[in-house]
Amino acid sequence: MVSTSVRSLENHSPAHICPFDQACSYLEWAGKELKLDQGLLEILSHPRKVVTVSIPVKLDDGEVRVLAGHRVQHSDVLGPYKGGIRYHPAVTLREVSALAMLMTWKCALVGIPYGGAKGGIPIDPKRYSVGELERISRRYISELIKDIGPAVDIPAPDMGTSAREMAWMMDTYSVNVGHAVPGVVTGKPLSIGGSRGREMATGRGVMIVVREALADQGKSLVGVRVVIQGFGNVGCAAAELLHQEGAKVIAVSTGAGGVFSQTGLDIPALKAYAANNHKSVAGFPQATPISNADLLTLPCDVLIPAALENQITEENVHQVKAQIVAEAANGPVTLEANLSLEARGVTVLPDILANAGGVVVSYLEWVQGLSYVFWDEERVNREMEHLMVQAYRQVVQQSKARQVTLRLAAYTLGVGRVAQALTDRGLYP
Repeated sequence: MVSTSVRSLENHSPAHICPFDQACSYLEWAGKELKLDQGLLEILSHPRKVVTVSIPVKLDDGEVRVLAGHRVQHSDVLGPYKGGIRYHPAVTLREVSALAMLMTWKCALVGIPYGGAKGGIPIDPKRYSVGELERISRRYISELIKDIGPAVDIPAPDMGTSAREMAWMMDTYSVNVGHAVPGVVTGKPLSIGGSRGREMATGRGVMIVVREALADQGKSLVGVRVVIQGFGNVGCAAAELLHQEGAKVIAVSTGAGGVFSQTGLDIPALKAYAANNHKSVAGFPQATPISNADLLTLPCDVLIPAALENQITEENVHQVKAQIVAEAANGPVTLEANLSLEARGVTVLPDILANAGGVVVSYLEWVQGLSYVFWDEERVNREMEHLMVQAYRQVVQQSKARQVTLRLAAYTLGVGRVAQALTDRGLYP
């Protein structure tokens, strides 16, 4: 088991924007606006703990393979660490560290008592059987068992993981401590303490902040043209909810490509098609094919990048024709591209606000698990909407008061709250 500084662990290609360097840039940007002490910034720029574990696993054919698993715990100043676990070939320690830092600001921004964490294993889950994935998940969480817990660090699903993996992880932890602990992870199946509304939570949060931003422009969702990059859990949920509210979703995409219809896509039909087409929308007969690159440049009212980071950069930002960009993914717009969009009058709803619905409902699930009192979906959605609207309004107010962009306003709120808590708690020893 290794614990060390992230900055010294991995080099990154100069052709690729490093997520951790970008996260640190956002921190420095907010720190300068807040006039934070340099010592505070130094503390906040380093994760508190970085753990890498070996995961030996026996594959179905008898081969033994050793995988690497990461867990980065950025800050627990406001409460237990919170963050997802992703299974994806592109997982790196720097990426996980960046996402852990962003989770810290996200939790502080929406007013829930968590710090940020993130975990991941660099694998393609499609290349493993269900039995192999179960063995990987159980061994990974057993290696981290001293570093997680309902009052310490609460993992959740992320890219490549789901309620299934969370069930295995909850069971592994519970067996090791000798009793059921529903609060050790969130995003679980309902049968073992999951929360109603969790599956649609992140997409619902995106819909809510888009709705609020449109309302500030004197518009409603009805008839608004929406483009969504990514049709996974978040993108699909956002598309479905926006469609239900009367928006016209004209294009969506997955890794294999996208589909476009000027008159609006039939989202229920597209969702059913993707479910029977290995989660891909490519080839949907009621639409025209379109590439992911072209999709980002379609004329529309709202563009929702809900896939991977660094999708809108200096290279393509001048081709973006949306009036609102809502970051459903983590870091899909680079800092330079964000500044360019804002200079053109485009409203950018930053990721730590726009995609916070998932962690809000994870928090609500954790609260239910600790109390062993479970709510109906209406209450979950109501509580989540209250926190999301409140956070959006605070960001807008901060933006106006400081005369800064929405992104910088969001970061000053998130970073400022953590910095204040750190100052109030003091430095030990």
